[in-house]
Amino acid sequence: MLLKNKNKLILSLIFFFLILSLTMFAFAVEEENINEQLEQLKNILNSSSYYSAFQTTMLLKSAQDLLEAGISFPDTRGIIENSVAKTIDAYSVKKVFDILLETKNDSLPTEPLINKINEGLAKNVNKNIIISVISTKAENLKQANEILTAAQQEGLEINGSEEIVEILADSLENDVPQESLSWLLKTGTKEGRSIEEITEISEELSYLSLMASDSGLSTEKISLLFKKAIDNSSNTADICENIKENLESEISTAKIGSGGVKPSTTLGSGTSPTSLTGNETTSGETPTEEAGEAPTETGGAPEPSTPPEEETPSPPEY
Repeated sequence: MLLKNKNKLILSLIFFFLILSLTMFAFAVEEENINEQLEQLKNILNSSSYYSAFQTTMLLKSAQDLLEAGISFPDTRGIIENSVAKTIDAYSVKKVFDILLETKNDSLPTEPLINKINEGLAKNVNKNIIISVISTKAENLKQANEILTAAQQEGLEINGSEEIVEILADSLENDVPQESLSWLLKTGTKEGRSIEEITEISEELSYLSLMASDSGLSTEKISLLFKKAIDNSSNTADICENIKENLESEISTAKIGSGGVKPSTTLGSGTSPTSLTGNETTSGETPTEEAGEAPTETGGAPEPSTPPEEETPSPPEY
């Protein structure tokens, strides 16, 4: 019996040291790979005289953090190569890396940020705008993840959360209010809707929000428009139709307020509304002249014009 237990102990120790050896070997191989990758990145940075030795070391440290966090080497190398080609200063590149690293450490998808970085560099977009755009996108990803987490606590079951987080983040970027997306996920969960159905509605909300923005509505008005639609919707099936109706009503009101003619006052055959009273005015005459009275002057200063509403400036985009 003692011999049997002793053999089990020996086997357990053998397995333990075997697993430990394999782990250490894998770690050593990974470290060697990262060192080789960093050497390649160093050569790319040294190919330009734009960066000092200190800046090169700083960027290599940031690149190492990205690689160790799980950002792929091709993505990291691509950003450095494009930055060198466009002579983006080292501190701006580090800021980009910092945003990527924070997003990755928050277990959020980084591909949308990487795509936006490369797009900006390819289009010669100002570095500050690139940083602003990806900062906003990273913040939208965080908010989208919070919305999704809250819905999961309500019972929403999904596979592949990254995809829905990206879709929700796109909706936020298109000025769909966060409250509307929260309502959509929670209500959709209660109705037993699939994640595919919820995704389709979210994308439709983005389309309607873009339509509202293209019509000249401010972010604040769009938010109120969505809130009104939610208040009048008992289920997710009605929300898009209610938003569309509210949008059409808002656009119609805006046109009337800017000097358009109400449809109810438009008459056929070119007849003006005043002709219905039987006192049609002859061209060149004023109503007071027709009645035999001299026109009177109205005193008083004109009413001051109302200043336009202040709108929250939209974040830069490209």
